[in-house]
Amino acid sequence: MKTNACYHCGLNATDAPIIFDNKAFCCNGCKTVYEIFSENDLTCYYDLQQAPGATPKEIQGKYDFLADDAIIEKLTEFNDGKHQIATLTIPHIHCSSCIWILENLNKLNANITASQVNFGKKTVRITYKTEAFSLKEAVLLLSKIGYEPYISLEDFNTGKNKVNRSLIYKLGVAGFAFGNVMFLSFPEYFEVNEFWLEQYKPVFRWLMFTFSLPVVFYAAQDYFVSAYKGLKAKLLNIDIPIALGILVLFLRSTAEIILDLGTGFFDSLTGLVFFLLLGKYFQQRTYNFLSFERDYKSYFPIAVTKILNGIETPIQVYDIKKGDRLLIRNEELIPVDGILINGNANIDYSFVTGESEAVKKSSGDKLFAGGKQTSGSIEMEALNAVEQSYLTQLWSNDVFNKNKEDGFTTLTNTISKRFTIAVLSIAFLATIYWLFVDSSKALNVFTSVLIIACPCAIALSAPFTLGNLLRIFGKLKFYLKNASVIEQLAKIDTIIFDKTGTITSNQKSKTAYQGETLTEDETTILSSTLRHSNHPLSRSLYNLLQQNNIITLNHFEEHLGEGIYGESNNQSVKIGSAKYVGQPQPETELSTAVHISSNNIYKGKFTFYNAYRKGISKLFNKLKKDYDLAILSGDNASELNNLKKLLPSKTKLIFNQKPNDKLEYIKHHQNNGAQVLMVGDGLNDAGALAQSNVGIAISENINVFSPACDAILDASKFNQLYNYIKASKGAIKIIKWSFVFSFFYNAIGLYFAITGQLMPVIAAILMPLSSISIVVFTTIATNILGRKLK
Repeated sequence: MKTNACYHCGLNATDAPIIFDNKAFCCNGCKTVYEIFSENDLTCYYDLQQAPGATPKEIQGKYDFLADDAIIEKLTEFNDGKHQIATLTIPHIHCSSCIWILENLNKLNANITASQVNFGKKTVRITYKTEAFSLKEAVLLLSKIGYEPYISLEDFNTGKNKVNRSLIYKLGVAGFAFGNVMFLSFPEYFEVNEFWLEQYKPVFRWLMFTFSLPVVFYAAQDYFVSAYKGLKAKLLNIDIPIALGILVLFLRSTAEIILDLGTGFFDSLTGLVFFLLLGKYFQQRTYNFLSFERDYKSYFPIAVTKILNGIETPIQVYDIKKGDRLLIRNEELIPVDGILINGNANIDYSFVTGESEAVKKSSGDKLFAGGKQTSGSIEMEALNAVEQSYLTQLWSNDVFNKNKEDGFTTLTNTISKRFTIAVLSIAFLATIYWLFVDSSKALNVFTSVLIIACPCAIALSAPFTLGNLLRIFGKLKFYLKNASVIEQLAKIDTIIFDKTGTITSNQKSKTAYQGETLTEDETTILSSTLRHSNHPLSRSLYNLLQQNNIITLNHFEEHLGEGIYGESNNQSVKIGSAKYVGQPQPETELSTAVHISSNNIYKGKFTFYNAYRKGISKLFNKLKKDYDLAILSGDNASELNNLKKLLPSKTKLIFNQKPNDKLEYIKHHQNNGAQVLMVGDGLNDAGALAQSNVGIAISENINVFSPACDAILDASKFNQLYNYIKASKGAIKIIKWSFVFSFFYNAIGLYFAITGQLMPVIAAILMPLSSISIVVFTTIATNILGRKLK
């Protein structure tokens, strides 16, 4: 760090430097920020990048409006009285240091429980406790350390909906300059001596120089900024060779016209920037299209129960409208903001805030989307429709993400970095060679190599392939959390299935009752207790008994893997395994059974005759060729013989497994090197789904939304699971082939560039075309995969 530069922001501190801790600062603001970081042991902020900070501005009184409850309500996406969550746009986010400090805000103030940066959108999502902290204080803290948020009061949002048109403006400037420079270059191209007189040469050349200035210093500035930041962070990104090529062309051309040595390469320079930006614009539009498909069309197939005129009907979550009355069962997620109507609400907001302490709510209180009901069922009135992007954000919350290793995304970045080093080496060696052989070709060779061999196409392969397949899967009712799930799915070698609600269909199963006849009161409390539970067997049994009256329970408990308990007016009921209701476990049962006791007196059992999903035998026979298969069931072994007939002989069948047993089974196989796919119902299997390399929850008209799963598969598409896995492997092959193609035409282009047969402007045309060819190839290839799936 230079002594005349501010240690915090890098600005000039020569005139009146403020010395603190043997470091120079340009103002008291920068010194204060340094002091804050020092006191909180955050000085490694400066290790990530030299002078990464911004000078904090004077903001006294500027954010007093944030004390207004109406404005806070508009700016926060979650507010339960104890916690608030706000997403703020931070224009100054620009490097790894920014991300690091903004994701460590909790060290600056303990009331901030979490902060998550979206670097692409330049936003930070802050979760904080409201008892001793506020939105105003959060904004002031950010401003104090040089990251003042942008807040628009006109529409009460944080500026994140602003449309960035800068690329279009830059493309327009580059195109205008390119056309004019080409026009001014025509006389020399065609050697029109009658027109191209000596007195006009300087005028035309200086005009071309003038047209090139906005191209280099405005239209191409993103390449220079990106290259500079990469070098400062000691990283070789793909913009370094491009920026170097543009700079060399500009300096060489400027020197030529100043020294009157020639007309320069302004036509190549402006054409280069124009075609680079054109390729970038095409890529951006294509990727935005894929993102649009993902955000707004890949709706989760989860359902919620709507109550209309006393009739309960399951509806898709995105069909919820303002004013709808919804039934939220035990362990079910609240899909939309609403008002509690009745029921014992005990809401777990850990999905949103990261803290698992449940919050009790009374009738008339506001409930927020993302909370999980933990004490029986409740009824609520929806205040608005479901916002799909919010559910996507909730599903992808880093609080619940396991560190599942990256696949080809990391490989792509590694290849791009190594490729950049190779290109720079080739460019310098080829230039040195031509300086000795034919110096007039040296500049063209240097520039052409840098441009033609840009690894943009390699970097595009994975995101476009996986992004397009993500969209295709969504249309086919297979909903993935993110693109990396496809990579993980292609690696799996072991598949584990739950039984009830996964390979069996609750909608088709038959039920029979054996035991004492239940009284009307016993049937009523039985139905009311079943109504609270989201377990597949509970839902099936409730649908069978739903003609009975529903009463409010005084107490409800659900013990995963065992059973449920309900109590009302000194009458109680237990529903579950024989052991749970106090009966000795039968040595053998011919089928799945749910036992009933009333006031601790055994009554009988409901026997379920399982109906297996269509195409299960064919699916397992396909899977057995490439994967180790296992069934882990919490039920007894009554279905052992039926499953042996249905499934391949090598399929492992393990019964009486509690949720933790399933998790440990998966962990054991992973410790032996297995890549495990778990397919379950999303409720009892949450631990197993989270532990597995890929967890898929089956959805059959129930709310299985859980951050534990990596994908949600519509039950009607269960028999297509093999094809989805096969398509994931196909996507990885497409990425590999696109790498091969990219290396192939880069090698050809490098040959012509090194031998001096390729002009920079031609290289500039070919470079975006190579990127476009990769996008076209991956899109067509993944669409072909999609057609095969259909």
